[in-house]
Amino acid sequence: MIKIGITGQEGFVGTHLYNTIALFPEEFERVDYDISFFGDEVLLDSFVLQCDVIVHLAAMNRHNDPQVLYDTNVGLVQSLIGSLKRTNSKAHVILSSSSQEEKDNLYGKSKKEGRELLILWAKSVGALFTGLIIPNVFGPFGHPYYNSVIATFSHQLSNGESPQIQVDGELNLIYVGELVTEILNKIRENTTNTAYLVPHTATAKVSQLLLLLQGYKSAYQEKGEIPVINNAFELNLFNTFRCYMNIRNHFPVKYIKHTDSRGSFVEVIRLGVGGQVSFSTTVPGIIRGNHFHTRKIERFSVIKGKALIQLRRIGSDEVLDFYLDGDEPAYVDMPIWYTHNIKNIGNEVLYTNFWINEFYNANDPDTYFENV
Repeated sequence: MIKIGITGQEGFVGTHLYNTIALFPEEFERVDYDISFFGDEVLLDSFVLQCDVIVHLAAMNRHNDPQVLYDTNVGLVQSLIGSLKRTNSKAHVILSSSSQEEKDNLYGKSKKEGRELLILWAKSVGALFTGLIIPNVFGPFGHPYYNSVIATFSHQLSNGESPQIQVDGELNLIYVGELVTEILNKIRENTTNTAYLVPHTATAKVSQLLLLLQGYKSAYQEKGEIPVINNAFELNLFNTFRCYMNIRNHFPVKYIKHTDSRGSFVEVIRLGVGGQVSFSTTVPGIIRGNHFHTRKIERFSVIKGKALIQLRRIGSDEVLDFYLDGDEPAYVDMPIWYTHNIKNIGNEVLYTNFWINEFYNANDPDTYFENV
């Protein structure tokens, strides 16, 4: 069992890494961290002593005063090295640096100097060190105006704002889930690599990103359609956009019900992708689900009976309750990294239609069980 501590656990990449590690309980164990540890040597030393691996993500990405940013980032590395020395630790340290290392700015300089300081420490004690030089990272739950232009555009579009392009540059991108996989692979390899260039998985101009995101807003948020998705990058971008919508206010979405003497007709979903459609009957009082996905797009449509659909973001205690009634057919979509369930709260059998964007694969189900 490898004990992993993550400085910056509360941040964008840190949250995704922390949650993903929990999916491998027989391989990894998480060591609890809090941002306050860097203000208390006793707490920091106690944290370091527990770790076989330390993934150092704690850093400042933006600040009005570049000198404050530089001093903060270098200072955090120095504090970590001080603790490593006091505890005689030989933990494998993995540092997240940036492709901005070679640019003429204090942020890039702070990341490069931090990496060089840890190289010297590792050589002096015979420890393993991995320096990750990372391209632009995007994904769900990043902070707009801070983590990435994709986070900013997604936030603005989903809230009815009009994004503005400042510089239409070309970006080398990696999805946060792909970056987490790279980090876990480096932990498993257990070797030194002082300057590992994490490969980007997509390249796009800022204007291209905005055009795609505008398309998602128009098709999905405004019309309820699943857009055309041509590749893994577009799936990751679409899932990212979905997580910036106000889920509580958006769902459930009522269908348009056409009724005549023969009965009723409801169009359930318009698709730009394939996938799998199924339905279930659920007897009163029974709960289905209590699981989450990390990549799948899924829609629950209640067509008969009364249901309670619940969602909870992994790592959060807030439960979102949605009440649906087949007399007014409606749907709720499941965001990634939200555990979800559906319960029959009526007195008759519940009929539910399920759509998911990929066929079920028992060898790669992307289904993780956790009670809402």
